[in-house]
Amino acid sequence: MTKKIAVYPGSFDPITFGHLDIINRALKIFDEVVIAVARNERKSPLFTVEERVDLIRAVLKQNERAKVDTFEGLLVDYARSQKAQAIIRGLRAISDFEYELQMAQINRGISKDVETVFLMTSVFYSFLSSSMVKEVHSLRGPIDGLVPPLVKKALDAKFNR
Repeated sequence: MTKKIAVYPGSFDPITFGHLDIINRALKIFDEVVIAVARNERKSPLFTVEERVDLIRAVLKQNERAKVDTFEGLLVDYARSQKAQAIIRGLRAISDFEYELQMAQINRGISKDVETVFLMTSVFYSFLSSSMVKEVHSLRGPIDGLVPPLVKKALDAKFNR
């Protein structure tokens, strides 16, 4: 039987409980989920790619079915290189859907053998984004319950706390 593999791409700057919700739910559907950290420096990330990979690995260390990797270039090409049958995308709101639908259609045009699977975020995380976490934390607001303690500690270090 063929192993069902999915790629969950993103910047994960930093990883949040919303991301972890999507990963854990995807693992109920797929045998393996590759968390693919995008090497996209145009977004001016707070954490380096290596720091993001290390944080994700530390947070997911108990789950051997969740792999962490980096990629650049076309996502669909990366998914095929991982022998993935699907790309996982989390949707928080209608506004996410419009962009994600366009990307899914483009990816489908490039490769008919990689599907896009949309997972709605759990209600509690529907407002949550890495950008929001960084902004709240930079203004000394509470982020407990939004990111794992390990990630909060890393954010504290970035903001010299």
